[in-house]
Amino acid sequence: MPNVPLTELTDRARDIFRLVVEGYLTNGTPVGSKALAGEGGVDLSPASIRSVLADLESLGLLAAPHTSAGRMPTESGLRLFVDGMMQVAEPTVEERATIEQRLQTPGPIEHALEATSSLLSDITGAAGMVMVPQHEVRLSQLSLVSLAADRALAVLVGEDGNIENRVVELSGGVDASTLEQASNYITARIGGKTLTEAIAEIESEISSGKSALDRASQDLVQRGLAVWSKDTAQRPVLIVRGQANLLDDSALEDLERVRSLLDDLENKQSVASLLEDAKTADATRIFIGAENRLFALSGSSVIASPYRDREGKVVGVLGVIGPTRLNYARVVPMVDFTARSLGKLIG
Repeated sequence: MPNVPLTELTDRARDIFRLVVEGYLTNGTPVGSKALAGEGGVDLSPASIRSVLADLESLGLLAAPHTSAGRMPTESGLRLFVDGMMQVAEPTVEERATIEQRLQTPGPIEHALEATSSLLSDITGAAGMVMVPQHEVRLSQLSLVSLAADRALAVLVGEDGNIENRVVELSGGVDASTLEQASNYITARIGGKTLTEAIAEIESEISSGKSALDRASQDLVQRGLAVWSKDTAQRPVLIVRGQANLLDDSALEDLERVRSLLDDLENKQSVASLLEDAKTADATRIFIGAENRLFALSGSSVIASPYRDREGKVVGVLGVIGPTRLNYARVVPMVDFTARSLGKLIG
């Protein structure tokens, strides 16, 4: 892939190149010499403009998809524009307020992550992606509260003050004293541990006969742990929303590309691996087309930014994926601000 520095371009070539890229990103169609010579364009004849376009094409920065159809940037051209010429448009006060309000979702952190993915999709017109934090909080206590003869509510409290509830199905005939005994037993063993650590210790103690619990209490403890264990195992590594945005009018012209992209998004583990590359970045990263192997066939772009907890530790990555003609100048600061806003909600 050609790597042409901006210093190799004349001022005239830079102006024309910038207009072609901006026109393509705005309208999604190749830009012709007549449009470039029109109002707001460059003060050159169409013939002179065509000569410069031909030079830019020979450098691998522009391409002509069809005869006399104008030019559009190549992936190399987009990279040159994004790295050296793009002027970002920071979110407005109203847009910032909307983002922060949309993320204020009550309940488990997964609710906020789902809201973030949907938000990214809505504000960018692409598909939104959020990588779920894989860290486990340290626990404080677990209480079992009777709801009915065959159900109890398991209330799990983390050391960070976060509270999550799950309904536990009972075998029947469980009284209040059994619920209290099971709650006390679990709480005494989960303090300061992660859920994975606590489950392993309690299961080992029960299976070895060292628990000093009666059969009813043992059954209740195991049922409660099973609910949380299943919940942890089923938590997604990646939340994707807005895939329908990828099926726009231009997609009808290239159904194979879109089908390939949607197939890639179904393999969420692979997408999460790609986003891992953005975890160590100091700022928002942009992957254009074949720069990443996963989306090379679909020719898509990914804009990703790490998000941090309140202590400044990177805990995940969020971003958007869409066609290479994304409005990078607008989307990049949107993704960056959303990442910082989400970080304020992470304990």
